[in-house]
Amino acid sequence: MAYPQIILRLIEHFQKLPSVGPKTAERYVFYLLKNKHIDIYDFAKNLANLRKDLTVCLKCQAVSEEKICSICSSSSRDKKTLCLVANTQEMASMENTHKYIGLYFILGGLINTIDNIGPEKLNVKLLIERIESDQIEELILALSPTLEGETTVLYLKKILEKYNIRITRLARGLSAGSSLEYADEITLAEALKNRN
Repeated sequence: MAYPQIILRLIEHFQKLPSVGPKTAERYVFYLLKNKHIDIYDFAKNLANLRKDLTVCLKCQAVSEEKICSICSSSSRDKKTLCLVANTQEMASMENTHKYIGLYFILGGLINTIDNIGPEKLNVKLLIERIESDQIEELILALSPTLEGETTVLYLKKILEKYNIRITRLARGLSAGSSLEYADEITLAEALKNRN
């Protein structure tokens, strides 16, 4: 039996999500269809408004509802320390440690020659502008300890050596080859505390 077109289209949409194959996508569609307790209209409305209601913070490049995010606009944060992360999810992981009180900057990814992502595709120029304009004293390179992360760190250290700024890295409590986004709060807190 062939499914109705609307079900087939939804299955196709779900399959475009990371790690979702055809069977999982099919399960998602039928789960939504048969469970009356899920407000499908609210789900669809939030999904439709995802891009419309969100922007990128002008200072740190994180996903935000405002032009300047709540972290960048907070008066209680250390304005001279900047933690560099690859994406907003990694920023959220660092925030969940409740150990860091400085500001953030989202690089927008990592250098990856296989995927043709060079420094020009990252927010490097904006990072330098931020360091200069805010007179940052310490830059914490909180990038995943993968080949791409290490390549990015080496590149950044080289271009930032002419600035009078202390550059530190997270301690090696993180496993090599792992993603910062999936590290637990305790491991991240220890890595942040023992940075060098």
